[in-house]
Amino acid sequence: MAAYVKYQIGTGILDTTVQAATDSWKIILSNTAPNVATNTTAASATELGTAGGYTAGGVSCTVTSSSQTAGVYKLILAAPVSPTWTASGAGFTFRYVILYNLTNTQCIGYWDYGSAVVMLDTQTFTPTLDAAGGTYTLT
Repeated sequence: MAAYVKYQIGTGILDTTVQAATDSWKIILSNTAPNVATNTTAASATELGTAGGYTAGGVSCTVTSSSQTAGVYKLILAAPVSPTWTASGAGFTFRYVILYNLTNTQCIGYWDYGSAVVMLDTQTFTPTLDAAGGTYTLT
C-alpha cells in the first residue's frame, strides 16, 4: 500500500482559496520525490515525460462527494475509468502519484509506493482512491 503525504501549503490553501467540490483535480506520476516545501505546484513537480504509454499532464479525477461533518472536511475523488495508463513499448517507471488541484495548479498530496513501479508493455495502472475514508480530510 502506498503511503500518503500531505503538502502543508496545500492544506493551508484548502482552507482559504480552493473550492474543492467544484475545482478540477488531476493525478500525475513522477520518479522524483516531491519536496513538500518547494514542489508545491504542478509545474514545479518533476512529472514523467510522455513516453511508453504515459502522457504528460496526467489524468483528471471526478469529485464524488464533498462534505463537512463535526468540523472535519472530507473530499472523495474517483480516478478515471480503469485502466488509467497502459504501458506500451519499453513502458515507463514511476514511484510517486501526485494529486493536484488543476484550478489553481496547487499540489495537495502524493502517494509514495516505496520503490520504483516498473510498467512493462501492456501492463496497466490505475490509482486507487479511498472512496470510504476520502481522498483527503481536513480538520
